[in-house]
Amino acid sequence: MTHHVIVSFGTDREYEFDLAAHDTEDIGKDQARAWLAKEFEDLECTPSNPMGKVLVLDMILNVAKYGGEQHFRDESDWARRFAIMTAAALNRPVVRVDVAGFVVG
Repeated sequence: MTHHVIVSFGTDREYEFDLAAHDTEDIGKDQARAWLAKEFEDLECTPSNPMGKVLVLDMILNVAKYGGEQHFRDESDWARRFAIMTAAALNRPVVRVDVAGFVVG
């Protein structure tokens, strides 16, 4: 399956990644979630849930937020890896990560 990942930091600040099937075919959901969890910890993200349980959508939103727009603007390897892991974790053809609105759709 091909994937299209959009990471938005606001109007006119969207970054798009078109991923081929081979970009995610060797990455399982558990591996993708492990990468996101490690980045969540390394970036010292704050959990959205006061109970401390961190859901995959929270990890995706916070990793994008704390990772920073500069990675996406610069089209860094990290930003592409984020898009790949997000696509693998959610296994949807299109994912929109709206950092400003704090929602994944």
